[in-house]
Amino acid sequence: MSAKWQKLGLLYCPSRDGSHPKLLSHAANPLPVQLEGDVYRVFFSGRDADNRSSVGAVDIDIVKRKVIFEHRQPFFQHGPEGSFYADGVSIGNCYTVNGIQYMLFMGWQSPKAGHWRGDVGRLIVQSDLTLKLDSDAPFMGVDIVDPISLSYPCVLERSEGGYHMWYGSTKTWDAGNGEMLHVINYAISENGHLWSREGLVVPYELGRAQAFSRPTVARSDHGGYEMWVSYRSGSGEKYRIGHAISWDGRKWELTLNEACIDVSTDGWDSEMIEYPFVFDHKGQRYMLYNGNGYGRTGFGLAVLFGE
Repeated sequence: MSAKWQKLGLLYCPSRDGSHPKLLSHAANPLPVQLEGDVYRVFFSGRDADNRSSVGAVDIDIVKRKVIFEHRQPFFQHGPEGSFYADGVSIGNCYTVNGIQYMLFMGWQSPKAGHWRGDVGRLIVQSDLTLKLDSDAPFMGVDIVDPISLSYPCVLERSEGGYHMWYGSTKTWDAGNGEMLHVINYAISENGHLWSREGLVVPYELGRAQAFSRPTVARSDHGGYEMWVSYRSGSGEKYRIGHAISWDGRKWELTLNEACIDVSTDGWDSEMIEYPFVFDHKGQRYMLYNGNGYGRTGFGLAVLFGE
């Protein structure tokens, strides 16, 4: 892969001044939905004073790299105590079924007497781009394939019909080196509602890449698929953005060095980069991503250059 991501700078970082109590800090998991022309509504997961995340948004001109409007009210808030999203909503991506657009998310639970965990929920993106919970029950919860915790789904339509899904699944909270083993699993659906889980699809390497998070998948110009994904090595490093390739979406090769983006020497993304989202606009491929502090310093934009 000879292409390289050129960073275009920080796009948005929330300020506590005048912010809604549910959006005091962080702008994690940026997810763009096109409004018109070059303007996108970029949804994100912001946090309150207790670190519970809800969904906020800003409208951004991608070409001018300028915030057009900052929405002060959350579009969707974390749930009540006892719900599967009581302690946070971390968004994945959107997909459309029969004219209805859905947004998938990771719902957080942090019980006082146990380890945090997640399930996958689904929001309906209404015609005015407001968000409505599809069901009080998880869209995908733990089962035999995913017995511990799930995270950050990415759905893409299949060229032959139906849908792919790639999502995070915890195998163990400690793989023996103090880091969790959280892998990328795969599911397939004919109708976008009922999913058949097929298990592990992206290989992991203990001590090099074993804690994956928020995959984003795009079709390659040369055929097949490319994935960009957050990962930690298990050797103490903070998040980096890695890369994988596949011809069919099911069997992947881990090509971490071909991510072609890394931390900066200083500034808002000098310690870590994570939670990428890749999309195409007017013949250019862009990436929204987070930097230091899991989104505390906001999100930035990069553009892909080269073959």
